[in-house]
Amino acid sequence: MTQHRGYWREDGERIMAREAWDIWARHAYPLLVDVARTYHATITYGELRDKLFAASGIRTSALLQNWIGAVLNRVIHEARRRDDPPLSALVVRAEDGMVGEGYEEVLRVTREPAPESEMAREEHAAGSRLACYRQFGAALPPDGGVPALAPRLQAVVKRRHAQAPQPRQPVCPTCFVQLPLSGTCDSC
Repeated sequence: MTQHRGYWREDGERIMAREAWDIWARHAYPLLVDVARTYHATITYGELRDKLFAASGIRTSALLQNWIGAVLNRVIHEARRRDDPPLSALVVRAEDGMVGEGYEEVLRVTREPAPESEMAREEHAAGSRLACYRQFGAALPPDGGVPALAPRLQAVVKRRHAQAPQPRQPVCPTCFVQLPLSGTCDSC
């Protein structure tokens, strides 16, 4: 098998990176719309890469993080042009379920302020995912659905919360016994 570098079609023809990104973006849009048809569904960057390679017949030796942002930025701008919610919110990292810093292009395009924290960015993306599910016909619960962190991130947050030290109850300043919920020391 011939070793390829750069970007190429299945028949071995080399193509320019920008051409590959444009083609992948055209394939990504309907792939992401399909993900949005399932409530609380997400897709990992790696899964999206594999689907783009299969759908387009175009491959690359470039690392995923070196080109996926260019493809998703095209999707973000196309969603904005179509007045659709940002489909890129559906794409998350496999290791932690987060959209990552590239999601901030959504905020730049919509002229929203940068998030104050990583979790604020993830909460914005959760709201964008809900808008995608609503726009593209996902079967929603009777209450219309709720924004939700990606399942893997929800599990991480839940685990961190369970491991966090619980707040200590106040102690009586006179006898140093833990105060009851009433806040009045029973010993003094």
